[in-house]
Amino acid sequence: MKIIKTLSLICTCAALFYCCSPAEQSQEDDWTQLFDGQTLDGWKTVMGEADFQVEEGIIIGYAKANTPNTFLITEQEYGDFILELDLKIEDLSSNSGIMARGQFDPSARDNNGLVYGYQIEADPTDRAWSGGLYDEARRGWIYPLDLNPEAKDAFKMGEWNTYRIEAIGHTIKSWINGQEVAYVIDDMDSRGFIGLQVHSINNPEDEGKKSYFRNIRIQTENLNPKPFTGDVFVVNTLKNVVTDYEKEKGWKLLFDGKTSDGWKGAYKDNFPEDGWHVEDGILRVEAADGSESTNFGDIVTKDKFSSFDLSFDFKMTEGANSGVKYFVTLTEGNKGSAIGLEYQILDDDRHPDAKMGRDGNRTLASLYDLITAKKSNRFVSPMGEWNRGRIIVHPNNKVEHFLNGLKVLEYERGSKAFRDNVANSKYAQWEKFGEAEEGHILLQDHGDEVSFRNIKIRELDE
Repeated sequence: MKIIKTLSLICTCAALFYCCSPAEQSQEDDWTQLFDGQTLDGWKTVMGEADFQVEEGIIIGYAKANTPNTFLITEQEYGDFILELDLKIEDLSSNSGIMARGQFDPSARDNNGLVYGYQIEADPTDRAWSGGLYDEARRGWIYPLDLNPEAKDAFKMGEWNTYRIEAIGHTIKSWINGQEVAYVIDDMDSRGFIGLQVHSINNPEDEGKKSYFRNIRIQTENLNPKPFTGDVFVVNTLKNVVTDYEKEKGWKLLFDGKTSDGWKGAYKDNFPEDGWHVEDGILRVEAADGSESTNFGDIVTKDKFSSFDLSFDFKMTEGANSGVKYFVTLTEGNKGSAIGLEYQILDDDRHPDAKMGRDGNRTLASLYDLITAKKSNRFVSPMGEWNRGRIIVHPNNKVEHFLNGLKVLEYERGSKAFRDNVANSKYAQWEKFGEAEEGHILLQDHGDEVSFRNIKIRELDE
């Protein structure tokens, strides 16, 4: 009997051993705890004067009024990693975030120091951009959650939220409570510290409000990236690159970065011989006299599109005017630029067109002469820097314009509201303007230097 019991015990132990595969055991062993649950050893506080304390195995950050953002950062820097932690916020004033590959310049701000770089957001407000990627003290929002609205409800106010952040090569991805949130391809920083933020506050009544962090662990070896399984938009700042994930979702480049293949002059058989240049991965129209399509001419895609998601980067020179048009049929026989719905590209501060039209409907990212883009200046990159535009035409004729990840307008082609706008615009003379079943994509020559890159599209199913 004793022998049988002994054999049974051995078999049970063996079964328990083999049910946990070597790969699973190895992956669990690869985690390193960044917080020992008792002290802040390995961490330091920089920039602001908010206080971080350890209480019952939790790091608690206490908000302090009239001081800059405060960061508790690791003394060690990391390159490629997978980071997991739990975060809790109990008050709307307690905006927070997690620095991933963060940077610190101790000499900035009169030697008071400056933290900058990638931050995965914790946003308790109704905006609900938690898990989005913000480039702290540098470029601003890279991945606001207007790009992934389905993830806006992942973060739970007043509850523990589990964050997962992968920073591997040029790829940064985030999850909250298992929900896929942000997907960014960017090559600005390859390594840096991990940081926990207590945001600055101005209202003394909010002083002492708490942000909570626990279970902070990291992997830096034997990394096994977790694939996104949903259909999530990718912000890809590398020049003219489409990732395998994007290809799986149907994305393709309209501009390969090397040639003018796929494009031709509007009303022409070939690409313009002068004025349009392909250099260093950029498609650029040179400056002329500022007039509309009378110099080198517009260019259009050889293909036509109906329902689509179009993304593009553009850079303006001072005072520039241009546009990206869609549903261009080239059948109107008009003079000047070909007719089509237009995503306006304009220097709002210096070009007179910004003050023309009605209620600002000729300003940057507007549906030109029809609908005004609702945008904040903080979401517009300075002149001479790149902006990211996006146009989505859904199969049901709903259309959306985005600027740097922020949705700035939407409308429905063919609706009464749309036709009323057309009737009060310069397009009133064309019957059923903007309602074609398909059309070309057009880049406008308006006599000013404007550059384009990362022009990519995917066609949407009916």
